[in-house]
Amino acid sequence: MKRLFAPLLVIVALIGLALWGAWQKTPRGEVQAIPCENPMAGCAFLHEGLPATLRFSVQPEALKPFVLSIASPRLREASVSFQMVGMDMGFNRYDLRQDAEGNWSARVTLPVCTVSRVDWTAEITLDGRHYALAFDTR
Repeated sequence: MKRLFAPLLVIVALIGLALWGAWQKTPRGEVQAIPCENPMAGCAFLHEGLPATLRFSVQPEALKPFVLSIASPRLREASVSFQMVGMDMGFNRYDLRQDAEGNWSARVTLPVCTVSRVDWTAEITLDGRHYALAFDTR
Protein backbone atom coordinates (compact mmCIF):
# COMPACT_ATOMS: atom_id res chain seq x y z
CA MET A 1 0.00 0.00 0.00
CA LYS A 2 2.84 2.39 0.86
CA ARG A 3 4.37 1.83 -2.59
CA LEU A 4 1.18 3.11 -4.28
CA PHE A 5 0.75 6.19 -2.10
CA ALA A 6 3.52 8.35 -3.61
CA PRO A 7 2.61 7.73 -7.29
CA LEU A 8 -1.08 8.23 -6.51
CA LEU A 9 -0.29 11.50 -4.73
CA VAL A 10 1.71 12.70 -7.75
CA ILE A 11 -1.14 11.82 -10.13
CA VAL A 12 -3.71 13.66 -8.00
CA ALA A 13 -1.41 16.72 -7.79
CA LEU A 14 -0.90 16.76 -11.58
CA ILE A 15 -4.64 16.50 -12.22
CA GLY A 16 -5.25 19.34 -9.78
CA LEU A 17 -2.59 21.48 -11.46
CA ALA A 18 -4.08 20.80 -14.92
CA LEU A 19 -7.57 21.74 -13.73
CA TRP A 20 -6.28 24.92 -12.07
CA GLY A 21 -4.45 25.90 -15.28
CA ALA A 22 -7.56 25.30 -17.39
CA TRP A 23 -9.64 27.38 -14.98
CA GLN A 24 -7.09 30.24 -15.16
CA LYS A 25 -7.25 30.25 -18.97
CA THR A 26 -11.06 30.19 -19.18
CA PRO A 27 -12.44 33.67 -19.90
CA ARG A 28 -15.08 34.60 -17.39
CA GLY A 29 -17.72 37.10 -18.42
CA GLU A 30 -17.92 39.35 -21.43
CA VAL A 31 -14.73 40.18 -23.35
CA GLN A 32 -14.33 43.66 -24.84
CA ALA A 33 -12.13 43.92 -27.95
CA ILE A 34 -9.55 46.72 -27.97
CA PRO A 35 -9.22 48.00 -31.53
CA CYS A 36 -5.66 49.06 -32.24
CA GLU A 37 -3.50 49.37 -35.34
CA ASN A 38 -0.17 49.92 -33.59
CA PRO A 39 0.33 48.79 -29.96
CA MET A 40 3.77 50.43 -29.92
CA ALA A 41 2.11 53.84 -30.48
CA GLY A 42 -0.57 53.05 -27.90
CA CYS A 43 -4.11 51.72 -27.87
CA ALA A 44 -6.85 53.85 -26.32
CA PHE A 45 -9.96 52.26 -24.81
CA LEU A 46 -12.37 52.78 -21.92
CA HIS A 47 -12.11 50.89 -18.65
CA GLU A 48 -15.01 51.40 -16.25
CA GLY A 49 -15.98 54.51 -18.23
CA LEU A 50 -12.54 56.12 -17.88
CA PRO A 51 -9.83 56.51 -20.53
CA ALA A 52 -7.12 53.85 -20.59
CA THR A 53 -4.06 53.30 -22.77
CA LEU A 54 -2.16 50.08 -23.47
CA ARG A 55 1.31 50.17 -25.04
CA PHE A 56 4.06 47.72 -26.08
CA SER A 57 7.66 48.91 -25.70
CA VAL A 58 8.74 47.24 -28.98
CA GLN A 59 7.31 45.07 -31.76
CA PRO A 60 6.79 41.69 -30.06
CA GLU A 61 8.76 38.63 -31.13
CA ALA A 62 8.52 35.12 -29.69
CA LEU A 63 10.92 34.46 -26.81
CA LYS A 64 12.11 38.13 -26.74
CA PRO A 65 11.03 40.07 -23.64
CA PHE A 66 9.20 43.38 -23.99
CA VAL A 67 7.30 45.69 -21.66
CA LEU A 68 3.52 45.89 -21.77
CA SER A 69 2.18 48.95 -19.95
CA ILE A 70 -1.30 50.19 -19.10
CA ALA A 71 -2.34 53.62 -17.86
CA SER A 72 -5.82 53.94 -16.39
CA PRO A 73 -7.07 56.01 -13.45
CA ARG A 74 -8.23 54.06 -10.40
CA LEU A 75 -6.96 50.73 -11.76
CA ARG A 76 -6.49 48.29 -8.87
CA GLU A 77 -5.40 45.01 -10.52
CA ALA A 78 -4.09 44.02 -13.96
CA SER A 79 -2.88 40.83 -15.65
CA VAL A 80 -2.25 39.62 -19.19
CA SER A 81 -1.76 36.31 -20.99
CA PHE A 82 -1.10 35.54 -24.64
CA GLN A 83 -2.95 33.05 -26.85
CA MET A 84 -3.50 32.09 -30.48
CA VAL A 85 -6.87 31.08 -31.88
CA GLY A 86 -7.14 27.30 -31.96
CA MET A 87 -3.77 26.69 -30.26
CA ASP A 88 -2.92 25.97 -26.66
CA MET A 89 -0.04 28.28 -25.76
CA GLY A 90 0.26 26.98 -22.21
CA PHE A 91 0.00 28.99 -19.02
CA ASN A 92 1.73 32.35 -19.49
CA ARG A 93 -0.07 34.82 -17.24
CA TYR A 94 1.75 37.96 -16.10
CA ASP A 95 0.62 40.23 -13.27
CA LEU A 96 1.28 43.91 -13.95
CA ARG A 97 2.72 46.06 -11.16
CA GLN A 98 1.98 49.70 -10.46
CA ASP A 99 4.81 52.24 -10.49
CA ALA A 100 5.11 55.54 -8.56
CA GLU A 101 3.29 57.47 -11.32
CA GLY A 102 0.29 55.10 -11.21
CA ASN A 103 1.06 53.28 -14.48
CA TRP A 104 0.99 49.48 -14.60
CA SER A 105 3.55 47.34 -16.43
CA ALA A 106 5.18 43.94 -16.73
CA ARG A 107 8.12 42.55 -18.66
CA VAL A 108 6.51 39.79 -20.73
CA THR A 109 7.66 37.14 -23.19
CA LEU A 110 5.57 35.50 -25.89
CA PRO A 111 5.81 31.72 -25.99
CA VAL A 112 7.22 30.15 -29.13
CA CYS A 113 4.81 29.04 -31.84
CA THR A 114 5.98 25.81 -33.49
CA VAL A 115 4.04 26.45 -36.73
CA SER A 116 5.40 29.98 -37.32
CA ARG A 117 2.09 31.79 -36.92
CA VAL A 118 2.21 35.49 -36.11
CA ASP A 119 -1.41 36.18 -35.06
CA TRP A 120 -1.71 36.68 -31.31
CA THR A 121 -4.30 37.82 -28.81
CA ALA A 122 -3.38 39.54 -25.57
CA GLU A 123 -6.02 38.56 -23.02
CA ILE A 124 -6.07 41.39 -20.50
CA THR A 125 -7.89 41.41 -17.18
CA LEU A 126 -8.36 44.75 -15.40
CA ASP A 127 -10.19 44.72 -12.08
CA GLY A 128 -12.01 41.55 -13.13
CA ARG A 129 -13.09 42.90 -16.54
CA HIS A 130 -11.80 41.10 -19.64
CA TYR A 131 -10.33 42.70 -22.76
CA ALA A 132 -8.73 41.25 -25.90
CA LEU A 133 -6.13 42.88 -28.14
CA ALA A 134 -5.30 41.18 -31.47
CA PHE A 135 -1.78 41.85 -32.77
CA ASP A 136 0.89 40.35 -35.02
CA THR A 137 4.54 39.58 -34.40
CA ARG A 138 7.40 39.87 -36.85
